[in-house]
Amino acid sequence: MSQREHRPRVTVRRADRPGDLGWVVMAHGEVYDRQFGWNTDFEALVAGIVAQYAAEHDPAREAGWIAEADGERVGCVFLVSGDTPAVARLRILLVTPAARRLGVGSRLVETCLDFARAAGYEQVTLWTNDVLVSARRIYRAFGFALTDEEPHHSFGHDLVGQNWTLDLARRPVPQGIR
Repeated sequence: MSQREHRPRVTVRRADRPGDLGWVVMAHGEVYDRQFGWNTDFEALVAGIVAQYAAEHDPAREAGWIAEADGERVGCVFLVSGDTPAVARLRILLVTPAARRLGVGSRLVETCLDFARAAGYEQVTLWTNDVLVSARRIYRAFGFALTDEEPHHSFGHDLVGQNWTLDLARRPVPQGIR
């Protein structure tokens, strides 16, 4: 079988192994620099999110996941508590360019939302930027709705930040995102 015909075996597991959290920060910094030219302010934001998760997360209500393709890290997502006990926040979804079109992002979001439901959350929110078209497509497919957006200058660029919300009582079947 040629390398072109090989479809990697994708697995999703908890982000609980040595190197996982560091990889999350590094991968975000490198991928967003290459793809969008974002500066290290973005990597610092991700580092702060990861550091807070590492120091304070409640394993019953918060978790992080790593996606692997043939044993190599290719993606991640985190779920953390929001501002009220009924609301969780989906954070730092990433799929590396090499793993795109393998359904990794959808699997990560599905895993995250299944955990949120099991943990008793009623709603999941997230913040993203409008240039992240593929991620927004995934969020929309899972039933997230855009609640507001606002221009901002961050990471060395003029961007439009967006807040999205999902009522967990709704459970649409994702279609057309793989």
